[in-house]
Amino acid sequence: MRKSQRGVTLIGWVILLVPVGVIGYAVILMTPKYLNYYNVVKAMNQEAAEIKDNPTVDPNLVRLALARRFDTGYIDKPSSKDIDVHRDGDHWVMVADYEELVPLVGNVSILVQFNKQVNLQ
Repeated sequence: MRKSQRGVTLIGWVILLVPVGVIGYAVILMTPKYLNYYNVVKAMNQEAAEIKDNPTVDPNLVRLALARRFDTGYIDKPSSKDIDVHRDGDHWVMVADYEELVPLVGNVSILVQFNKQVNLQ
């Protein structure tokens, strides 16, 4: 009587590795978008730390300062005009709410949504 074979066949390996490869490829494509997001968060936090010393907040000056930080940090999206600076009750808030579209293969893309809110005072 023959012994039964053990192990994974070639078709089994293909079935296992194709999804892993697609996910790995997607992670590689999305990495720059997330690095950009972390730079946006860093710039917003630095600006909030500077503004805490100033009792008066002017939204236009905040956007101008963010534009300078975005230029030096090579942040292309969102622009400083896309950052919402508004009063929320008794304090000011900066909100970055934007989307990035990462093309994967052909007409298949991944939509990544970013939302960060930083209190200024």
